Amino acid sequence: MKKLLASLFAVALLVGCGTATSEGAPATTETETTTTTTEASGDAKTYNVGVAIYQFDDNFMTLYRNEIESYFKTLETDDTKYNVTIVDGKNDMAEQSNQIDNFITQGMDVIILNLVQTSSADAIIDKVVAAGIPLVLINREPLGEDGDESYKGILDNATVCYVGADARQSGTFQGEIIAELPDKGDLNGDGKVSYIMIEGDPENIDAQYRTTYSIKALEEAIPVECLDDQVGNWAQAKGQEITANALSQYGDKIEVVFCNNDAMALGAAAAITAAGRKVGENIYLVGVDALDECQEMVKNGEMTGTVLNDHIGQSHTAVDVAVKALKGEAMDNYYWVDYVKVTK
Repeated sequence: MKKLLASLFAVALLVGCGTATSEGAPATTETETTTTTTEASGDAKTYNVGVAIYQFDDNFMTLYRNEIESYFKTLETDDTKYNVTIVDGKNDMAEQSNQIDNFITQGMDVIILNLVQTSSADAIIDKVVAAGIPLVLINREPLGEDGDESYKGILDNATVCYVGADARQSGTFQGEIIAELPDKGDLNGDGKVSYIMIEGDPENIDAQYRTTYSIKALEEAIPVECLDDQVGNWAQAKGQEITANALSQYGDKIEVVFCNNDAMALGAAAAITAAGRKVGENIYLVGVDALDECQEMVKNGEMTGTVLNDHIGQSHTAVDVAVKALKGEAMDNYYWVDYVKVTK
């Protein structure tokens, strides 16, 4: 079984540390890089840290990578400095593989990696382990062969770990948010909840789990009917388009709109307003990430709820584990950070 380490930063709810993802422009071969170099005194030890992000044009990973960078700075002392280089994979696995090769050539002391494709985890892990560099995988979990067991590539290597949140929990929380409403989401009183689902990247396990477990949790409270299930690829524009089309086709039959993330939920909210519907009165809307603007919408009744994806807890855990590795201390293979329900 995976080792469980729950690291909950409840203050994140109060300060609105919400997150969301959205797909951006097509990938190019040009690499965007940010580097933070702290001038060190003659006696200070400087560690080189390589951070590879699947795509800079992603709300959640922007918050995440910025927090990695700033948290490393807070850990610096007169004796220890961190030279942090962050690169943009532009959602292109070939580009990211080249970036990892460059990190190895540059002699990075530790690598923090947000994979473009989890299916490429084996190849990346093998080359980094062969180079003798500790590797901290974040945000996108590679899975075992049956899709539900700890990933062998991580378990087989003492210098490799994964830091993330269990997407099954986020999906469950979405379903519970609807199930805990006075009418359980059954606005028209016909004894069932008719919904549409807007999914993220279908190859991303977070999207798969959020889709499955949200409905599983709701079904425990009331029968359900799926009117439409479309892939929005995490994008706000797609969320708006899919919702608008569904509202045009199914009209008042739609009682709940489930979105795998808040970016798509923002698009859905715009379509709901344009169609003359009102969240909380004749339709419900839930997302995941707890973006600042979505938290505000929840407070104002413009969204039914969302689920906090704690970028602070995850990024700090990833950095703390990377520092342990730099010190030669043993790492666990898995570190988990809890999601949190966000309702009015």
